[in-house]
Amino acid sequence: MAEMMKAYVYHGPNNMSLDQVPKPKILEPTDAIVKVTTSTICGTDKHIRHGGLPEVEPGRIIGHEFCGIVDEVGPSVKRFKKGDRVAVSCVTQCMECFYCRRGIYSQCVNGSWIFGYMIDGCQADYVRVPYADAGMHLIPDELEDEDVLFVGDILSTGYFGAENGNIQPGDTVAVFGSGPVGMCAMATARLWGPARIVAVDIDDSRLEFAQKNGWADLGLNPNKVDVVQALKDLTEGRGADVTIEANGFEPTFKAAINSVRPAGTVSVIGVFETPQTVEMNKLWIKNIAIKMGLVNANRIPELINLIKEGKINMRPLITHTLPLSQVAEGYDIFEERRDNALKVVLKADA
Repeated sequence: MAEMMKAYVYHGPNNMSLDQVPKPKILEPTDAIVKVTTSTICGTDKHIRHGGLPEVEPGRIIGHEFCGIVDEVGPSVKRFKKGDRVAVSCVTQCMECFYCRRGIYSQCVNGSWIFGYMIDGCQADYVRVPYADAGMHLIPDELEDEDVLFVGDILSTGYFGAENGNIQPGDTVAVFGSGPVGMCAMATARLWGPARIVAVDIDDSRLEFAQKNGWADLGLNPNKVDVVQALKDLTEGRGADVTIEANGFEPTFKAAINSVRPAGTVSVIGVFETPQTVEMNKLWIKNIAIKMGLVNANRIPELINLIKEGKINMRPLITHTLPLSQVAEGYDIFEERRDNALKVVLKADA
């Protein structure tokens, strides 16, 4: 009889439950089975919960941001062994296909399965990790799960957004959306030496939090100030050199485009459920670049190094910690932003 485990399963829009399901098995020689020690709830999980990502099929185990302990490895896995502590990329990559050879791992034709989306995810006792040698990363002994928990998704996504922005030293960077992904974009944008990072959000507590932690230099609330004008006032009338859209909503998308200076860059990392209008008749003449995409998650080793050396610390994002058995309550806390919730962490049940 199959060994069973707990897992949070999507059964259709607004229908998720903590179920007993079979423990995953090694299916390919490049697989590993990881015992999940720490996972977390992401904005994408919220979209899935409410049916916003219809590609997710009923029966799918949810979750894609996690750390764990290697429980078993397939015969082709060379870099890891049972007992290793690992942080895991949210996207799997084969390292051999057309896209992987060009460093575009998020479009891997053999493996670009996002956990909890195209394959079973991590809000469970165990998870199968395809292409384990490429997607798993050792956690240094001196670090805890919580130190590196976000490298697999939101910290890599924030980095990807900042990298796509082509930030130059001395730039003004405006980040639209001060949720966890936006704050990760702010923290990693610092690596390129901008003169100022501006957080934009309608939630004052989040703006204050981003500034208190040193991720942003300034906060702007669109309900209180004209953000486009405020950014022009900061930049001799030009507008921000780089804007990063980290929300996935029409107002932030429009504001990110309207706030960038001519020949600046708009970097989009928000997840959108609906189409957006791009006013090409006005924009083509401004020479702006608009970049977007799914995280490549190819900078996880570098991000772990930066965390180890104290250059990046995203632990303050963790506002709530619950056992996996209380995952449903965790989702409610996350969605309701209860007690200024930012990231809700799920720990393996003792």
